[in-house]
Amino acid sequence: MKFRISRTALTEAVASVSKAVSQKTTVPILTGIHLSVDEEGCWVTGSTSDLTIQVCVPTKQDDKNLVNMETMGSVVLPGRIFADIVRKLPGDEVDMIVDERWKTTLRSQQAQFELKGLDPEEYPHIPQLQEDRMFSLPSDLLKSMIRQTGFAVSASEARGVLTGVLWTLSQGKLTFVATDSHRLSRRQAEVEAPEDLTIENVIVPGKSLSELAKILQDASGWVDVVLSDNQIMVRADHLLFFSRILEGTYPDTNRVIPQGGKTDIVLATKELLQSVDRASLISRDGRDNVIKWTMKEEGTVQVHSAAQDVGSVLEEVSARITGEEMSISFNAQYMLDALRTVDSDEIRILLTGTMTPFIIQPAEREDSLHLIVPIRTR
Repeated sequence: MKFRISRTALTEAVASVSKAVSQKTTVPILTGIHLSVDEEGCWVTGSTSDLTIQVCVPTKQDDKNLVNMETMGSVVLPGRIFADIVRKLPGDEVDMIVDERWKTTLRSQQAQFELKGLDPEEYPHIPQLQEDRMFSLPSDLLKSMIRQTGFAVSASEARGVLTGVLWTLSQGKLTFVATDSHRLSRRQAEVEAPEDLTIENVIVPGKSLSELAKILQDASGWVDVVLSDNQIMVRADHLLFFSRILEGTYPDTNRVIPQGGKTDIVLATKELLQSVDRASLISRDGRDNVIKWTMKEEGTVQVHSAAQDVGSVLEEVSARITGEEMSISFNAQYMLDALRTVDSDEIRILLTGTMTPFIIQPAEREDSLHLIVPIRTR
């Protein structure tokens, strides 16, 4: 294999796939990055048992030559050191030559490195998915849906399916749901999908989605999502992203979402966020990071927090309140996580009781919803 490639393009591709390169694994080849070159360009792949990311550096982009191939081929190079070398090479282009024993020479201006490569045949093959279960959506929408739900997954691997985000699709409406049993987040959106395509109980690991959002950070345009029984693939421009799907059945979360309520509150999102943030300065060292809200009929929400060894805080936020006066206590961090993802100037909070889960959602829309379970205080 012999080719020349833009160092910047190679560095960006390697940085993307490095998110799927195992640092510690019982399969040594998975600590490597797979490179292959053909007429289309240079294909760079990283893989773990759960995650595979492949980026193509095209031969040409925007009338600029990125890859000049002399002979096709492939090799697996040690991931961490290869990434460090590429990032620190001095020139704008890198010449790579791989011999029949996979010894790889990298040249850039005055620098020359030799790396011991591995047999690419031992590297896991990219899954080939049938595209009969496929839908499409804008990359910005997918990133937004991940941001507004992914934070609510369970951090404990022992919780099984709750470490993932549930995907369902019906009549062109895609729904994401995440919960750790103390809070829940749901986001819905219309996507481009065949009318008869229905998806149920697809659970994508939260960690995989977090990496996907990072990789798509600068992406624009549309992405395709393809599903099989145990894999999900997201295809964007010059990018393939594969994740395993978690086994198990996700709990029915619809039954825990209240229908209607006793107290309805509408208030400014930013003002409420700042108020909770200040109150958490007092409560954050406590066991449950508890903040208490008291709803007053005159149109204010009292925000109160106290810690025995620290002190207390009390402030009021103006609100439009309909229904009963009520007090409720909750984990401040859960509230902050939810409020930071709300992309609306005003927020609506629906309370049904002091110890029943309450709903937070944009005041003017119902496509996004957060639910928090209150904390019992003495």
